[in-house]
Amino acid sequence: MAQLIVRNVEEKVVKALKLRAAEKGRSAEAEHRDLLRQALLGPATGSFKEFLFTIPEGLRPRDLRRSRVPARKVRL
Repeated sequence: MAQLIVRNVEEKVVKALKLRAAEKGRSAEAEHRDLLRQALLGPATGSFKEFLFTIPEGLRPRDLRRSRVPARKVRL
């Protein structure tokens, strides 16, 4: 793997990066890598842990109920 050094980054950008990383429970370096990857290569399929972090707090089982509308018939 290659290394990348970024100099002269504004302090408020560094603080925002560290805060964002902390909210996701990972290092600023891991968050930086992910931001670069998303910006340059598009969104990647994340881990199950990352998916769980996207679920809003306070979600209740009744919020996840399936529709009772019957499935439509499909001709194969």
